[in-house]
Amino acid sequence: MAAPSALELSSATYSGILNEPITLTDGRWEGEPYVEGGASRPTAGLIDQFILTGDLDGDGLDEAVALLWESSGGSGTRLFLAAMARGDDSVTNLSTTLIGDRVQVRSGAIDGGKVNLDVIRAGPEDAACCPTEKARVSWALSEDGLTQMDDESTGTLSLADLGGQEWVLVELGRDQYLPKDVEITLLVQDERVSGSSGCNKYFAGVMAPKAGEFAFNGMGATRMACPEPLMDFERRYLSALAGARGYRFLAGHLAVNCETEDGLTVLLFSPRDLFEGVSADTD
Repeated sequence: MAAPSALELSSATYSGILNEPITLTDGRWEGEPYVEGGASRPTAGLIDQFILTGDLDGDGLDEAVALLWESSGGSGTRLFLAAMARGDDSVTNLSTTLIGDRVQVRSGAIDGGKVNLDVIRAGPEDAACCPTEKARVSWALSEDGLTQMDDESTGTLSLADLGGQEWVLVELGRDQYLPKDVEITLLVQDERVSGSSGCNKYFAGVMAPKAGEFAFNGMGATRMACPEPLMDFERRYLSALAGARGYRFLAGHLAVNCETEDGLTVLLFSPRDLFEGVSADTD
């Protein structure tokens, strides 16, 4: 029996996030406004690009572990871990536990029956808005639900944490997805950035004054000509990248904040191995 799918999780019921269980519709839930006629209301949702599968209870069947977010209208966003199992005719929420407020998830896996996450969280000297402490945290599923087993600080966020892999652009701004035949990449190595901007190769130096911040200088590129639709993607990407100001991790993805003429935009990248896995599943 397969673990619950992303589609099933997007319409499941979850306990442990708010006082009462919530049921998602298309991956999202909205409560009633705090004040009648007001815009502020509790909201929650599934982060469907980050779902882990594996056997958590030793019964030989895989469960699914999902990330969910919850916001009560303030500046914070709480992140939750939910263990989900498939029943005879439904998907059941076995347990839900809080990861933290404004915690960033770099990567995760189920290994030896435990859920292991590499996260960025606020350290002792950090403001809540700007976490820089790296940590590895693990949970196991017991009769009491998801129980935290380990919590180890592993250092401070740095530019080196972006290296070691190639990042593939999946969104050129919010909900602006790239066609499958356009590939734009980012590689950070030895205080240099390089990659493909769709048609040409580009390169630049990287300045990182603080953890989570960076900017590029001396940006250059080759000068091949390509069909206009591809050149348009390239121009938009390089223009946004020139205004890069910082980065964060978003459920295994890399989000680069950029200042542009039209305001703040976010470039969202996926690790190469995850990108190829998703592409293979989609084809």
